[in-house]
Amino acid sequence: MATVIGPKHLMGAARMREILRRGAHICAFLGFATLAACGAPDGAVLETGGVYDPHEKANRNVHAFNLGVDKVFFRPASKGYTNLIPDPIEDSFNYFSKNLSEPGDMVNSLAQGRFKIAAISLARFVINTTIGIGGLSDPATDFGIPQTDTDFGETMAVWGIGEGAYVELPFFGPSTQRDAVGILVDFFTNPITFAVQNPLENAGVYAEILERMSDRGRYSDTVDSILYESADSYAQARLIYLQNRRFELADDDGDTYVDPYDDPFADIYEDPYAE
Repeated sequence: MATVIGPKHLMGAARMREILRRGAHICAFLGFATLAACGAPDGAVLETGGVYDPHEKANRNVHAFNLGVDKVFFRPASKGYTNLIPDPIEDSFNYFSKNLSEPGDMVNSLAQGRFKIAAISLARFVINTTIGIGGLSDPATDFGIPQTDTDFGETMAVWGIGEGAYVELPFFGPSTQRDAVGILVDFFTNPITFAVQNPLENAGVYAEILERMSDRGRYSDTVDSILYESADSYAQARLIYLQNRRFELADDDGDTYVDPYDDPFADIYEDPYAE
């Protein structure tokens, strides 16, 4: 029987091309921004623990927007989610979200030349998807297989691309030019996470939202102290993000990390690396 191509098929194909076209344009734009960021004084910034934030005014406007979204919607929704959903079920959703990210972790690990880590990600995905009932539980950890966590931002760091300027993204929050590109690439290149043709198939997107709501609800006191009790929540969030991200990407002998939670109310402009 011949397949009839009707208006719905044509509209679906046109919609898919439009989404891919827009995604490609955004990727290209952010890609150029990342290449431009290579000229940023990353070495000096990292050595002194400083901040490269030439777009601070725009970033602060985005931060104010994110605070409004958090206060009106995300904070109460996350606290309600954590309070209403039993911990075992909440944990299962988090396991499911993490399991969906394993293929992306494997691809990024391969791109970084870390073949053992890639094999671990693959093993975790296979075990948790099968024995773990689609990833709703985490038997891989029970079997002694360590968790993996990487992204395309780390891949670019391994390739020698500098972090660039600090940016705050709408809804996503603190980032850098390099990590902003990484977020977009990870989103569009994971076939399990993002389905173009049918939004209802975007299980990975919804799982990621639930995981973020879980983190926001479970660590509400800590997040609130940063966002609503700091003298300058923008500078505090920026400092904490950069310190933690640089620590994640540092070499084994890296000494660039200072625990940002030692004193959340310390002078946010004080150089934590000054002797």
